[in-house]
Amino acid sequence: MGLLNQLFGNADEIDLKELEKEFADIILPDEKMELAYKIMRDKWVFTDKRLILLDVQGVTGSKREYLSIPYANVSFFSVETAGSFDGDCELDIWIKGGGHVKKEFSRNTNIKAIQKALASKVLV
Repeated sequence: MGLLNQLFGNADEIDLKELEKEFADIILPDEKMELAYKIMRDKWVFTDKRLILLDVQGVTGSKREYLSIPYANVSFFSVETAGSFDGDCELDIWIKGGGHVKKEFSRNTNIKAIQKALASKVLV
């Protein structure tokens, strides 16, 4: 993952093997992690049941907030690919009840794969 992407707030894909121990107490026994992205200390994990957003807080990073969004609660979403002058991709997710989550990803992120993964869960 590129340091420049991290400094500018863009996320990069991370290997699921790296997350097995860290998310062992979060993931259900019958739940499977499918995609994961990291931005600085925060992580986005797409499972077969939900989207988990990890927000690492504080100087030491010992305080962590886990936001779990079941795919059934996603109202709609949009993705924006990188352009010639706009070097990042974007994902917006609107949650039933009025919530909204927005994240920028690096130009190298396969945003279409994220869109397809999300669509396969939300549009069932």
